[in-house]
Amino acid sequence: MAGFELQRIALPTGVDLDVATAGDPAAPAIVLLHGFPESHRTWRHQIPALATRFFVIAPDQRGFARSSKPEGVEHYTTDKPVADLLALATHFGKDRFTLVGHDWGGAVAWMAALQHPNRIERLIIVNAPHPFVFQKSLFDDMDQRKASQYIRFFRDTSIDQGLTGAGLEKFFGSTFAKHLTRAVAGEDKAAYLDEWSQPGAMSAMLNWYRASAVQVPAMDETPNRPAFLDAPFPPITQPTLVIWGTQDKALLPVQLDGLDAVVPDLSVRKIDAGHFVTWEAPEEVSAAMLDWLD
Repeated sequence: MAGFELQRIALPTGVDLDVATAGDPAAPAIVLLHGFPESHRTWRHQIPALATRFFVIAPDQRGFARSSKPEGVEHYTTDKPVADLLALATHFGKDRFTLVGHDWGGAVAWMAALQHPNRIERLIIVNAPHPFVFQKSLFDDMDQRKASQYIRFFRDTSIDQGLTGAGLEKFFGSTFAKHLTRAVAGEDKAAYLDEWSQPGAMSAMLNWYRASAVQVPAMDETPNRPAFLDAPFPPITQPTLVIWGTQDKALLPVQLDGLDAVVPDLSVRKIDAGHFVTWEAPEEVSAAMLDWLD
């Protein structure tokens, strides 16, 4: 299932990205941002559906698959992939576009929408928490705090040396697979292992967690509460669709609580699937996107 062209694009932000494109380049643009630990393949079922009406742009973000992997945690703070996103859209001559993000791609999408409303026309978020709601839940909801302890583990750089060879198989089975609601094997599993085995890939992907400013307290910790959690937070101004796989074990339904307070023009579509809903329930996700985009 291809249905798209994969090309290498050098950006003025200093990275080269592999980018899947499909559809008429003259059509309105829609940019699809994947999360951890994936690539443009996150959207393999949505790209053909969206390409009937849009020019689809789906990059492998910095640090992932065969895209550039600059060394150093400082290269993975959220402002860096936001800059990549805007430069990529400009490369294709798109001043305004619809933006879609899953997981870490959703974090980039939320930030881009907040900081660059002149570029982002509409927003679709797939199982990615709003930054304010997420940080608040990590202080106020102990179930979400418990579900997010893996982030503390991912921030430990000592794990990187074990994530090669057989270590990748172990990561697939013990860490990745527990977030799936259906088995991944054959071509799909081989594609994951191939992307993860690229030189520096696992460290680069995990650096997204290490560069994040999100505080994840330990279960027995009572840290000082960030002041911004009790102050007004800037609203998302774009029409926004949130698609949520309700069986997500890492991001619990609390992420939808109070979301309308910071996203005034909000639509929510819940789907009976896990975190990787784009390929666990592909037809439902594509239909939800296209219905809302109408």
